[in-house]
Amino acid sequence: MGEKMPHWLEKQAVLNGGELALESPTFGQLSYLELRDKAKRFAQQLSILGIKAGDHVGIYTNKRIDFIIAIHALSYLKAVAILLNTRLTAEEIDYQLIDADANFLLVEPGEQAIFEKLALPKVITFDEVHQSPQANRSLQLEIDLDDLYTIIYTSGTTGHPKGVMHTYGNHWWSAISSMLNLGLDQQDKWLATLPLFHVGGFSLLMKNVIYGMPIYLLDRFDPSSVNQAIIDKGVTIVSVVAVMLDRLIEQLGDRRYPSKFRGMLLGGGPASAHLLQKATSSDIPVFQTYGMTETASQIVTLSPKDAMKKIGSAGKALFSAQVMIQQDDQVAVPSVIGEIFVKGPMVTKGYYKRASSKQTDWLATGDLGYLDEAGFLYVVDRRNDLIISGGENIYPAEIENVLLSMDGIIEAGVVGKEDPKWGKVPVAFIVVNKNFKLEEIKQKCTDVLAKYKVPKAFYVVDHLPRNASNKLVRHKLVEQLK
Repeated sequence: MGEKMPHWLEKQAVLNGGELALESPTFGQLSYLELRDKAKRFAQQLSILGIKAGDHVGIYTNKRIDFIIAIHALSYLKAVAILLNTRLTAEEIDYQLIDADANFLLVEPGEQAIFEKLALPKVITFDEVHQSPQANRSLQLEIDLDDLYTIIYTSGTTGHPKGVMHTYGNHWWSAISSMLNLGLDQQDKWLATLPLFHVGGFSLLMKNVIYGMPIYLLDRFDPSSVNQAIIDKGVTIVSVVAVMLDRLIEQLGDRRYPSKFRGMLLGGGPASAHLLQKATSSDIPVFQTYGMTETASQIVTLSPKDAMKKIGSAGKALFSAQVMIQQDDQVAVPSVIGEIFVKGPMVTKGYYKRASSKQTDWLATGDLGYLDEAGFLYVVDRRNDLIISGGENIYPAEIENVLLSMDGIIEAGVVGKEDPKWGKVPVAFIVVNKNFKLEEIKQKCTDVLAKYKVPKAFYVVDHLPRNASNKLVRHKLVEQLK
């Protein structure tokens, strides 16, 4: 048993019941009291349908209010939420649900047909829940920080996604540490356009109920709508990735944000010096961050006072976190590039059903970077094989496994190609035999991979570059793109 505290949403309903919790052009406004009542009602209805403490429940929806009510309802039941990326194919979802030992899957009406042929847990639509009677069962009004709350899948270098386990404590310390770094103003309102099933979007929902800070929700990213919300709706902070920031600056033109706008929190990979200069020219503060699913969102952030002095840096580790650089199993001296290691109470204890590879409390990120003399982190490169496309993480091995399963392909290598809109997009180099049919290969990729993972180009080659150990040398494929 870990440390306990009052349920976060329950506590906000008591402290700030009539205050604004959520705002959206889609559903209007909800106070903390209204959000609490909806979540508790939904929890009682879920319990009638058989969901109980300890159950693993997948959530598959693009309706943001349904998602939010569901994740709070599951916490009232002490069930575990499996956050599913709605851009994935049914086969990809199926793998994650089976791997996560899901007991139930929550979907929007009409979407259950997508999963009918798969070996899924019991599928329940949100309408079925809303139409169910309410039970009168006791709900969990306390939170145990050691309890598992969410499982979010992240692609592994072997091509098999792994379920990152987050406790309530991981989410609590992520939110508190962020606040100690960025500060919290009484008029703060955070805009969310990032998917809520991603850790970056989900972390805003935790800040919402831990801080008592309203969240402004848009169903999708639209530069005009975001800029209007900043200018007219009192939004003070926005979470973005580089491609989003670039489009916001272009749409803003010669206009300027109000003085109370505090800045863009930029994640999803290092920003180019050119983009940061564009933001500076438009008087837009940008706080670069570094984090991953395993760290429950940001773990290193550039504080506002250093934003203009350390352009290009991700900043320093958050208050409760630590960062170090290792080179050849030794702690690196300043300015020497090595692997980034992180440590802190927001860092996951491991992956669901997988033995921990951590030898200490330090997490080896697989990313490269260095610390300057003042302790600011500079991320040189993400995981060697990782492709970051519009903020989405893509591992080549996952795509390669799909390609190699097809008739006609002998070898496959996937790398990222520079793209002006998305940063990078995946492209495939393939060695084929006489049965090769490009259109069939493209269709197979479209059927089993999320759209952003489908290679944007296929290059047929005689052989792939390999080293003495017969391992694919990816950087030589990248060189062929230049």
